[in-house]
Amino acid sequence: MALEPIEQFGGLIEKSKNILIILPQSPSGDTIGSGWALYFFLEKKGIEASLAFCDEFNEAEKFNFLSRPKNISNNIPEAKEFILVFNTRYNKIRNVKPELGEDELKIFITPEKGSIDPRDFSFIPAKSKYDLVVIFNSPDKESLGKIFEENPDIFYEVPIINIDHHPNNENFGQVNLVDITASSTSEMLTEILEKIDGESIDENIANCLLAGIISDTESFQRKNTTPKSLQIAAKLMDKGAKQQEIIRWLYKTQPFNMLKLWGRVMARLNWDEEKKLAWSLVTIEDFVQSRSNPKDIPFILEKVRDNYSAGDIFMVLYNEKMDVVVGMIKCATEEMAKKISDILGGELKRDVVILKNQGKNILEVEKETLEKLKSSSF
Repeated sequence: MALEPIEQFGGLIEKSKNILIILPQSPSGDTIGSGWALYFFLEKKGIEASLAFCDEFNEAEKFNFLSRPKNISNNIPEAKEFILVFNTRYNKIRNVKPELGEDELKIFITPEKGSIDPRDFSFIPAKSKYDLVVIFNSPDKESLGKIFEENPDIFYEVPIINIDHHPNNENFGQVNLVDITASSTSEMLTEILEKIDGESIDENIANCLLAGIISDTESFQRKNTTPKSLQIAAKLMDKGAKQQEIIRWLYKTQPFNMLKLWGRVMARLNWDEEKKLAWSLVTIEDFVQSRSNPKDIPFILEKVRDNYSAGDIFMVLYNEKMDVVVGMIKCATEEMAKKISDILGGELKRDVVILKNQGKNILEVEKETLEKLKSSSF
């Protein structure tokens, strides 16, 4: 009888000594909670683990109240080795001496007899040091950005576990754990780890998982919250997860500079009822006066969305430099984001579209962007 995906995942974990966890670009709170939780789960079981992801907007900083994994990199922390093979069946090697120069490496090989036949040499790439790759909340490999672009080989050499709760997942893993009825991937992972080894879920792991669930359900206020979400949250609290502390850090404890920037954004916020579009502008002066910077824009965008629950599109245009205007557009669904990306161009990151305009002022960009959005159907 074929094994269920969770049984396959558990079996692969038991056989692995070194596991790589990969998160998509600019990961969500749910993704961070899941990644952190699995890292500590593996660590507790004596398995070496590493985390790799590109965090362009410093999303992970919001979760500094959680214990932070030690092995985190913005790329796969592995130098790809090549093996030099010499056939010694007919001529043994007596000595090997490397000599490192300024721009080259020489390797002197001394045979037992005569000269070396070049046909006895071959080069082969070494196998990856990782036994298993686990990827969270990515519809496809391309969503991993430079992690995939710069290291394509590992995705074909090492088994991939694909864990996600979004309906657009392409099931690209050798083992796919995709549940579109779950409120979050952290909810899914809680059940998965319970089945693999529930006794290993300690207070630290439970805290990471609950942080992911709270982030994705907006403290159980979003419509994706289900009775099952609440039941799993209660189980995690029984294991020591600190619900009130997580809520306080994620929603109530905000630096004064970000609150000042938020106030400036809300003061000039606009609303289009037909398109369900809320938008605002942020100038260089806004950043200076509030002592904030463009890295704070994702937080501001979330706050705009919180204040316009009836909205479908939330946009902030800001000056990255005096002659560079960046637009960040968050959409109600990833499908909508894809349509808006097709209309406006720009980079698509799940439910967010990022635009960059050079040589125009922010008012010109605002006018052009609104004209395109209002004249299009999506």
